[in-house]
Amino acid sequence: MVPETWPEKDAAGKGPERSCGQVLEQAAARLRAAGIDGARRDARLLLAAALGIEAAQVMAYPERWISDAQGAEVERMIVRRARHEPVSRILGRREFWGLELHITPETLDPRPDSETLVAAVVARIAARAAPLKILDLGTGSGCLLLALLSELPAAEGLGIDLDPAALAVASENAACLGLAARARFATGDWAEGLGGGWQVIVSNPPYIIGREIEGLSPEVAEFDPRLALDAGPDGLKSYRKIVPQAARILAPKGVLVLEIGAGQGDAVCRLMRQSGLAAIERLADLSGTKRCLVARPG
Repeated sequence: MVPETWPEKDAAGKGPERSCGQVLEQAAARLRAAGIDGARRDARLLLAAALGIEAAQVMAYPERWISDAQGAEVERMIVRRARHEPVSRILGRREFWGLELHITPETLDPRPDSETLVAAVVARIAARAAPLKILDLGTGSGCLLLALLSELPAAEGLGIDLDPAALAVASENAACLGLAARARFATGDWAEGLGGGWQVIVSNPPYIIGREIEGLSPEVAEFDPRLALDAGPDGLKSYRKIVPQAARILAPKGVLVLEIGAGQGDAVCRLMRQSGLAAIERLADLSGTKRCLVARPG
């Protein structure tokens, strides 16, 4: 039977000695019992974080002894993961496009699928050293904007978000990555009130139908901010505002790149055409789902 916690201390207050390998096996078993996919991987990552070592060292030195304080920290993390809180939320960081980003409860947890947008933009920039203007609508942690700035050394960007707390996180990430001089962040309602001339506009807006959020995995439904998920009764609320606004301020040879939900391509393409955008492409993410729309002015 899987223990719910680590072994208790004895009457003298001394806890049993535990090796890294023993704790890993116990933690992985507890996570499997809680229905966590990739339980051993997650246990290894959390154990490494608690010990302040690389994940590979957990496997390389299973005989390493763990102190009571370290065991308590592992316990705290495993309890949280067993409740389906994502590892990235527990650690407060997520790797995206090779960049380590700080995330908080106010920011969406960036997914690898969103890297499709970054790749789409970079592939369509003929001169990467050009002084481009990039606009990121609904910037959250700043992941899209900062990934693009890391690839385009002469570009400058503006990230817009409704939530000041999210903007604070994005600003912190820009500073930590050495990109603060080229990244600005401001509160706003998508592109409302902004002037034109943007060569690149990107956005990963909310696109989940409101009533379907509770049916998502607990990692998403319970831990991502609802503001970043809920797109109204048909999932298109955000696009109805973003697409015409972006079409108005996009430079003549600029590119608009949007993340979409599964099955939303036709509807968002119609909105793009109605706003005068053309040359629309649909790009798939790593799973083969059409995840990204690319459009240019007509």
